[in-house]
Amino acid sequence: MKKLLFSCILIALVAALAACGGKNSTDEKSLVLGATAGPYSDMLKKAIIPGLEEKGYTVELKEFSDYIQPNQALENGAIDANLFQNTVYLENVVAENDFDLSKLINVPTAPMGIYSNKFKSIEEIADGSKITLPNDPVNAARALIVLQDEGLIEFDPNIELLKASEKDVTVNHKNLKFLPIESGQLPRSVESTDLAAVPGNFALSAGMDLLDALALENMPDQYRNVVAVKTENLDKQFAKDIVEIVESAQFEKVIDEEFQGFGKPEWMK
Repeated sequence: MKKLLFSCILIALVAALAACGGKNSTDEKSLVLGATAGPYSDMLKKAIIPGLEEKGYTVELKEFSDYIQPNQALENGAIDANLFQNTVYLENVVAENDFDLSKLINVPTAPMGIYSNKFKSIEEIADGSKITLPNDPVNAARALIVLQDEGLIEFDPNIELLKASEKDVTVNHKNLKFLPIESGQLPRSVESTDLAAVPGNFALSAGMDLLDALALENMPDQYRNVVAVKTENLDKQFAKDIVEIVESAQFEKVIDEEFQGFGKPEWMK
C-alpha cells in the first residue's frame, strides 16, 4: 500500500513539474521560430538563426503553410517569434482576435513588381495595354502606387494613398485596362496578358526573378515584413538579440548576396 501511495505521489509530482515547465523555463537559450515556407523561412535559416546559434541559442524552425497558424502559435506560446507578415496584417490580426502581439523589427521584403513578357521596359508599354493586378484592396492599392511612381497613372491628390483604388485614378497616360484577379493567379497571368502586378512572395513562389521586373515597388514600411513577438517579450533578451542580429553588417551581407531585389526598410538606408 505504501509503495502504491509513493508511486502515485511520484507520478503526480512529475506531472506537476511537467505542467509548470514552459517551453523555455528550463533553458532560456532554447527558441522556436516560425515562418511560412518560402523566402522568409529561408531568411531565418540563412540570416538570423546562424547569428542566434553563435550567441548560444538552440533554435528550432517551424514552417507553416498558411497565414493563420503562425500568429495563433505565437499567441499561445508554441513559438517565440515569427516572420511572415507585414505591419498592416499584424495590426489587423491583433485587432480582430484580441491577440497581444507586437512588431519587433522590420526586415527586407520582396516587393511587388510589374512584369511583362511583351515589353522590355516601362517606356515600351503600348497604349491600351491590359494589366492584371491583385483583387484585394490592400494589394490593389500597392499595385496602383507602383504605376503612379512609374508615371503611368495619376491619382486624386486628396485621397489616402494607401487606400487608393481604380476609381481614384484621374489620369491614365497609357489608357491601361485593369484586370483584377486572385493574387495566386498573377504569376501565370504574365503569359496571357500585357502586364502583371505580382506581389513579391507570389513571384518568388512561382520561381520568378525579382530583378526581371520592369519596375519594383518602393514599398512603404507598413508593407515590409516584420519579426513579431508576444508584447510581453519585447524586452526579453532573445528579442534584443534578434534585433541586434538583424541590425548587424553580417545580416545585410547575407541579404545582399542571397535575397537580391528585396527592398530594405528605412532604418537600413
